[in-house]
Parts: sequence; structure tokens; C-alpha cells
Amino acid sequence: MVSLKDIAAACGVSVATVSKALNDQNDIGADTKERVRRVAKEMGYHPNAAAQTLKTNRTYNIGVLFIDGNNSGLTHDFFNHVMDSFKRKAESFGYDITFINNGKVMNTRMSYLEHARYRNFDGVVIACVEFSDPEVVELVNSEIPIVTIDHLFNNRIAIMSDNVGGMRDLIQYVVSKGHRKIAYIHGLDSAVTTARLSSFYRTTEELGIDIPDEYVREAAYRRTDEAYEQTKELLKLKDRPTCIFYPDDFSSIGGINAIREAGLSIPDDISIVGYDGIPIGKHMSPQLTTLAQDTEAIGGLAAEQLINLIERPKSTLIQQNLVKGCVFEGGSVKQL
Repeated sequence: MVSLKDIAAACGVSVATVSKALNDQNDIGADTKERVRRVAKEMGYHPNAAAQTLKTNRTYNIGVLFIDGNNSGLTHDFFNHVMDSFKRKAESFGYDITFINNGKVMNTRMSYLEHARYRNFDGVVIACVEFSDPEVVELVNSEIPIVTIDHLFNNRIAIMSDNVGGMRDLIQYVVSKGHRKIAYIHGLDSAVTTARLSSFYRTTEELGIDIPDEYVREAAYRRTDEAYEQTKELLKLKDRPTCIFYPDDFSSIGGINAIREAGLSIPDDISIVGYDGIPIGKHMSPQLTTLAQDTEAIGGLAAEQLINLIERPKSTLIQQNLVKGCVFEGGSVKQL
């Protein structure tokens, strides 16, 4: 293993100078710093993780709590892109990520908080979990730096999609295409659902559009079977909607199946709208009109904010950070 002493001998400088160069200190010349770093790289030098931990009191390891209700894990078509962006940004700052579980570690069952403490994480990002779970609440209320994605706790930094603005933009687009009979199959109760549903009602009200109660229905996120059943119910209505909004792009597949089974065409007979902007929507025929969320910005900002909180806790603001999306027009909404 290459040591600082080996690098110092190769460069003809002191060990202290090598240390300053590798730690990017400013009291040595730029040429010396560059030469030391080049030689260190050529010799295959890597800092000792244990020594770095003792020196900085940080492990450079971030915990990720990411468990959705369908146990889809990293196959989740929206959050996998968010987590990929988070991972790349965290790694660019020199941090590794480790997933948290509440199963057995060393033959002992641990809560989320116990696991986080056992791994000595510098911080934790929480996304796509049941936020009312007592173990999640326990973790959020701990001393560990935490950032949440798409859920707001008063005492934690939150990275939120602009669900209110996103739904408003979708409604305005659909209305601009001539639709006034608009149905909404929304997700199960959550902060995201509440924001989108409130924006749905407020925007349609501002536009002078009345939404019958039977036009608003519920289906779990990413559950194509539930979206299928709710779509069938909407199609049975005597005065059926001309456009149906779905909880997310993936669940809209269930709606598409129900519409086509009824012998109807999209968008000629009925229009549909998704939410998220996952790649599968662009491969549908017609392409799905949706609200494309900025997964790159959401994941990257979550990593930046968490690392700021870890490294500069006194000056990092505990606040909600909104990330805007944009309407992807697709071809699934007909001009009436």
C-alpha cells in the first residue's frame, strides 16, 4: 500500500507538503500541488477510509430508505431515475450510498434508525415509503441529517415536485384542446395526491368547469388493475368524460386496456393523460400526454441539500424545495 511517505520521497518534498497537496490546502504552490497529485495517482495512492473517518468524523456513506407499496424497488419507473441522479451527484462529492432495510443485520432485527446508526451513515435520504410508518417517523425525528423526497416534514429538508403547478398546467392544456368533461382517477391518500387533487379542483373551478362527483375516482399508484376497473366504471356513465387523467403513466396502461376493450379509440373517442413522464409513455401509440417531472433535478438537488446539511449544518436552511415539471403533449389528447 502506497503511503504519504512514499509519495514524499518520490516528489522530494516533506510528508506535510504531500498531505497539504492531497487535501487541497492553499499554503503550497499550485505547481507543487499538481505534481504531488500526479505522482500520487501514478503510484496508485488511495486515502485510507478508516483514517479519513477518524480525521473528519464522517464515513462518507449515505443511507437510502426507498421502499414502495408494490415492492418494486429499483424497477420503479419513476423513482429509479430519481435515485440514479441522487447516486451520481452523491458520488461526485465523494460519498457512497447504501440501502437501509429493517430486516436482519448480523442475525439481529433492526429498525430503520438502528440500521442507520449501525452503518454510521452521515445522512439519509427517504423516498417512496409509507411516511406515517412509526419506524420512518422515528428515523425522521432522530439526530441524523435527513432529506425527504415528495413528502414534507416540518423539521426536515424536503425536495418536492411542483404537484400543484404540474396539475394546473395539465388541466390548462387539456382545456385549451376543448375538453370540459374531465375525469380524474387519483392515487391513494398522500401529500402528493392531496396537492394534485386540490389543484385539479381549484384549476377547473377557476376555468368555470363543473366536475361531477362520479368523475373523480381512486386507484393506487402504479396499479394497472385498479386503473382498469375505475376506467370501466367511467365508461359506463351516461354522460361519460371526454378526457381521463390517471395517477401516473404506468397505471394509465390499465385505462388504455379498458378503453380498447370497449371498442373505443384513443384519442378519437376518448382522451387520456398520465403523470410523471416515464420513458414507456413515449413508446405508446399514440404517445402519452403527461406531466414530465424533472427526475434529474429532483435526485441531484436531494443529494446536494443532504451533503450541505452534513458538511455545513449551521448554514443550511431547513426548507421545502420545489422542482417544476413540464407538459409533454404527446398525442393522446384530441382537439375537440
